Amino acid sequence: MHGKIELDTSMAEQFVRQHELEYIEPRVKLAHELLQANAGPGSDFAGWVHWPQQYDREELARIKELSSQIRDTADAFVVLGIGGSYLGARSTLELLSHTFHNKLSREERNNAPEIYFAGNNISPVYLSHLLDIIKDKDIVINVISKSGTTLETALAFRIFRQLMEKRYGKKEAGRRIIATTDREKGVLKALSLRDGYETLTVPADVGGRYSVLTAVGLLPIAVGGVDIDELMAGAAAGYHFYSKNTFPGNPCYLYAAFRNIFYLKGKLIELMAAYEPSFYYFIEWWKQLFGESEGKDNKGIFPAGLNFTTDLHSMGQYVQDGYRNIFTTTLWAASPAVDLDIPVIGDDEGSDGLGYLAGKTFHYVNEKACEGTMLAHAGGMVPGLKVVLPEISPFYHGMMVYFFERACAISGYLMGVNPFDQPGVEEYKKNVFKLLGKKS
Repeated sequence: MHGKIELDTSMAEQFVRQHELEYIEPRVKLAHELLQANAGPGSDFAGWVHWPQQYDREELARIKELSSQIRDTADAFVVLGIGGSYLGARSTLELLSHTFHNKLSREERNNAPEIYFAGNNISPVYLSHLLDIIKDKDIVINVISKSGTTLETALAFRIFRQLMEKRYGKKEAGRRIIATTDREKGVLKALSLRDGYETLTVPADVGGRYSVLTAVGLLPIAVGGVDIDELMAGAAAGYHFYSKNTFPGNPCYLYAAFRNIFYLKGKLIELMAAYEPSFYYFIEWWKQLFGESEGKDNKGIFPAGLNFTTDLHSMGQYVQDGYRNIFTTTLWAASPAVDLDIPVIGDDEGSDGLGYLAGKTFHYVNEKACEGTMLAHAGGMVPGLKVVLPEISPFYHGMMVYFFERACAISGYLMGVNPFDQPGVEEYKKNVFKLLGKKS
């Protein structure tokens, strides 16, 4: 029997009056109706809303078959993509896989290849070092781009395409390159048809930052050994739980509402914090999701990330006692993937001063650190929300992805922006291409 992800508002309620929740309720319900009916701004890119129920089962079967072939063929699997084309997959693998996946033996990785990510920057150093790592390995490439013209990814692909063709020959290279791209058009689609690449589809009505539960994210995730059936089952459960037009009973909508109430009170920065380092790339995914969705029309909450307790020793002073334009959202797993007992040493009267913790667990100490930090922040006038997962697993990860995607859409509508476009992103691209001498 599965539970669900809940929202703990106990460290935020002193900052929000009951009537404020009552005032925002009609707007939340309107936002729900627009989203559910695909009738709001940006609805052409809202295909993810019903995706957990309506995804392409045949393509999922192809993804599983391809991932099995890759696991049998490749020593190293290289994913080329940027933004939503890589953050979803990387965040899932970082959260659900061994922290040091690539350092384990093949047997310890359950036959998964080493997995690397490229095409997410223009650093010659990064790319050169990666090429050093994989020079003696059999490789398979997954290049992910709807258009095929995204500069960072296209540049990296040019390097890897040349490498693959030199190493394997053009025909075999074509069998070792998988392109996840538009179904019908674009540079990458044309290359795939010409050179015989296997292709998977970026759905036309799903924007990159919402695409982790499509082939964009699912192929790398499956290659890494994560159970994608469980992932999609969790997303479907999330759809069931968080698509209900109930307020404040829907924790997803309550999160969106609290964020907007804080925003109107001058809380312009949301600090997403987690107490497990494996959440690092999930927070990076969340930052893109909310930053690219809400940051427009001179509006938006700035999404930032912290890794606690590590950052309590660097940023903790500012959070506790700096400018009061922030609130925090803590990601918390009630049950850790692994726990460790704190050892009893001798009579534990001890020289290290930690005898009072002997026999307890690291998770227990982490939990008290979380509770103490949130109490301190609330006392320092920093509201705190807490998103609580029952455990870290593929099922609850799928649910968490859907929770935040849906909350982001509702929050954007409450803020009065289109949460599915990104017009500002195109401006810097025009300037870069012009400076590089690209002909229009």
